[in-house]
Amino acid sequence: MIRKEVSDSQLVSLYMKGDEEAFAQLVEKHKSRVFTTIYLIVKDQYTAEDLMQDSFIKAVNTIKSGRYNEEGKFLPWLLRIAHNLAIDHFRKAKRYPTIVMEDGSNVFNTLEFSEDSIESLQIKKDTHALLRKLIQELPESQKEVLIMRHYMQMSFQEIADATDVSINTALGRMRYALINLRKKMQKTNIAYDPNFYRK
Repeated sequence: MIRKEVSDSQLVSLYMKGDEEAFAQLVEKHKSRVFTTIYLIVKDQYTAEDLMQDSFIKAVNTIKSGRYNEEGKFLPWLLRIAHNLAIDHFRKAKRYPTIVMEDGSNVFNTLEFSEDSIESLQIKKDTHALLRKLIQELPESQKEVLIMRHYMQMSFQEIADATDVSINTALGRMRYALINLRKKMQKTNIAYDPNFYRK
């Protein structure tokens, strides 16, 4: 039975005092929100279910270790854990993005080499690695939108839902991410074809 009148922070406090049932109630209250947040990113039911369980396990471990200090903000904290696990899942998959810049040009790493010689494969690999490094240097909110859009092929509506912002905010973050990425690429001399993918 869920004690609906009991707040999340009260349930967390009860759990910290040894009431296991309190955490079970937190799971019951929020599992659908957590699942939806993850599913919007991974688009696979079984992966989403696994990552949902991992999210609650990580929450339990953080609370039990005494590192939980998000007083009164349990759900946003939990959704952030779920969101980060879903993003990490894609990073580990080592998918390479097709990144189209704000002027419609395409990043060099998606262009096919005329012949896959050992040299060209190494250049491609090095460019992928450098591009990933540059993306990691972006501000968190910009990096997040870029990864969701280009690694995961999510729509801006899906990105807005998953990050809990408006579509305009998601679009704005994407635009600034591409502007910042272009500046970084120019500094490191990553080539891109300004005519490729131009609309």
